[in-house]
Amino acid sequence: MKTKAVRLYGKNDLRLEEFDLPEIKDDEILAHVISDSICMSTHKAALQGSEHKRVPADIAENPVITGHEFCGIIEKVGKKWQDQFKPGDKFVVQAALNYKGTLDAPGYSFPYMGGDATYIILDNCVMEMNCLLPYGGEAFYYGSLAEPMSCIVGGYHANYHTKGGSYVHSMGIVEGGCTAILAGAGPMGLGAIDYAIHCDRKPSLLVVTDIDDARLERAAQVITVEEAAKNGVKLMYVNTAKLDDAVAYLRDLTDGKGYNDVFVYAPVRPVVEQADRILSHDGCLNFFAGPTNTAFSAEFNFYDVHYAAHHVVGTSGGNTDDMREALAMMQDGRLNPSAMITHFGGLNAVIDTTLNLPKIPGGKKLIYTNIEFPLTAIADLEEKGKECPICAELDKIVKANNNLWCAEAEKYLLANAGK
Repeated sequence: MKTKAVRLYGKNDLRLEEFDLPEIKDDEILAHVISDSICMSTHKAALQGSEHKRVPADIAENPVITGHEFCGIIEKVGKKWQDQFKPGDKFVVQAALNYKGTLDAPGYSFPYMGGDATYIILDNCVMEMNCLLPYGGEAFYYGSLAEPMSCIVGGYHANYHTKGGSYVHSMGIVEGGCTAILAGAGPMGLGAIDYAIHCDRKPSLLVVTDIDDARLERAAQVITVEEAAKNGVKLMYVNTAKLDDAVAYLRDLTDGKGYNDVFVYAPVRPVVEQADRILSHDGCLNFFAGPTNTAFSAEFNFYDVHYAAHHVVGTSGGNTDDMREALAMMQDGRLNPSAMITHFGGLNAVIDTTLNLPKIPGGKKLIYTNIEFPLTAIADLEEKGKECPICAELDKIVKANNNLWCAEAEKYLLANAGK
């Protein structure tokens, strides 16, 4: 079968190519990818090439398909898996396979398996590790956002706390405690806010900081303080760039006690150090944002590590249970990851978007792999609609949905965009 895919050959060497897939083996599955969300981790892989920990050394001769946040439909099932999967099933993949202790993952390590493609072959290791998950949602883009949402869920589960005189770790954030998400008005931060106010283990106070008024205003429009209050959470948005003493202000919001859980959503040294200074006794700092600089470091107060039980955790991706939780919450309406999406486009937009991702403002860039369409910001649909009928209609659809991408927009785009 022919497929069209973006493949990585080396540092900053991405190519959109059409080629033949081999016949699937008895332990493989042929799949049709519908949507893929472009992750900053894919940009890092493109930047580093084979120096990336998940990318093989021989990609110049055996390129890999990029993209790991994908959702699609099963086309053909090898004999080994026919009792568990069938053609026509919708699916998502948990990319963090942890297969036999390797870092191999879809979108980084395989010649025929990645999200930036029309058709792919799901390797046996995905099914062996129970990482091929059924998806029952209406919109494919929800499935693509299940992977980043699972990373967020995993971050919340990875935090831990202790009681005096005990070495037992109580996993998760402090229920009814104080939580801060620093640099949290970006796409992943929005998901973290949404999860915090709708999960089963909620804080009583959730403070979200950023240094950009536009991002904070959009966050407050999408996830309102009223919605948080209905769920028993006091939500506050704070622009720390406007404060003379941000640490003092943030601590005052907790009556000086500090925050039980602080998430750092940007790999910026002053943000990490600010997080350290607002921790409460037994406070947990979760360094969520992955840096590209292998020597990234920041100061941490080890006096407070010793006497105030401050501690740090870091997570890189979620596990399969995290993804199942994210999917369940999305499918029953408790999570709406649509706010994460600010741009959409076709497979032809993948290369430029991936290579220039840090320079493109906004949140998640959603790709529909079976169409050709330029990368388009949702905010620009009205202006582009003056010359583009598809954009004009999409503008009407998203405006009727609080300016958010939605299932109706997806259906219209897939039905009307060029193949």
